[in-house]
Amino acid sequence: MFIKLYSDTPNLREIQKVVDVLRNGGIIIYPTDTVYAFGCDITCARALEKMAWIKNVRPEKATFSFVFYDLSQLSEYTRNISNQAFKIIKKNLPGPFTFILPASNKVPRLLKANRKTLGIRIPNNNIAREIVKELGNPLATTSVLDDDEILEYTTDPELIYEKYCDLVDLVIDGGYGNNNASTVVDCSGDEIEILRQGIGILDE
Repeated sequence: MFIKLYSDTPNLREIQKVVDVLRNGGIIIYPTDTVYAFGCDITCARALEKMAWIKNVRPEKATFSFVFYDLSQLSEYTRNISNQAFKIIKKNLPGPFTFILPASNKVPRLLKANRKTLGIRIPNNNIAREIVKELGNPLATTSVLDDDEILEYTTDPELIYEKYCDLVDLVIDGGYGNNNASTVVDCSGDEIEILRQGIGILDE
């Protein structure tokens, strides 16, 4: 399935189609405020396994991030966030950042992996956020971006669809994406550390 959505005013009827696919264990490709990304329902083990297979990694080794609608569910999936880290997260989200935080006990059970940390995202993109809002829980996500080279299919949704239509259940055309990923900020230890500089410029 290939549907077009507009980030400014995503059609809620089309968003519901996306959510139905996710609830049925489907994999989607959707736009964020950085690159296009694969996504699935974090509560669906079968979908998580398939997404790992698409990325050619073992499920227990997959480093999926979670996409939230806002910070209200943060305490459910993370723990022991310092006041300094929370202030930085609140100041920079929604935005093109992935924040690495200590994972709650719930995360290893969901991902069937011994994960002590979790990457969280709140993209500044209404399509992504409305999907999560309607779904009612975070999306597990990983970028379509190939880390070794910048390829055109990471930015053009029609080319993404051509490449992945047999592997995923739905591709959303939300316009051209970026070919630079999010800035990754590690807030899991005593010091705040930028692990990867992407589009986001951290406001501390």
